[in-house]
Amino acid sequence: MAKPPGARPTAQKSKTTVAKAAAATPAVVAAPAAAAADAPVKKPFNPSQFIREVRAEARKVTWTSRKETWITSVMVLIMVVTASLFLFVVDLVLRFGIGAIIKLGS
Repeated sequence: MAKPPGARPTAQKSKTTVAKAAAATPAVVAAPAAAAADAPVKKPFNPSQFIREVRAEARKVTWTSRKETWITSVMVLIMVVTASLFLFVVDLVLRFGIGAIIKLGS
């Protein structure tokens, strides 16, 4: 089912709600110029309000402690070393196997 131009994404609706909405929506789509005329007027950019909003959002952030950061970094290092050792062993096994197959052929 196609959405009309300019439709915003919404939460998934049940099939009955979608069917009712499709039945209530007119089949004719308005011209883009008419849709632009109905659009709300855009507010001018206010730098001081923007900075206030950024500071308010930054206060809501939950920062990790130094201990949590250290533990997470050590865990990442352990996983990187483990993955690299695993891939090194797999590479050795494949190199030995392919070398053995090549020796059998020659």
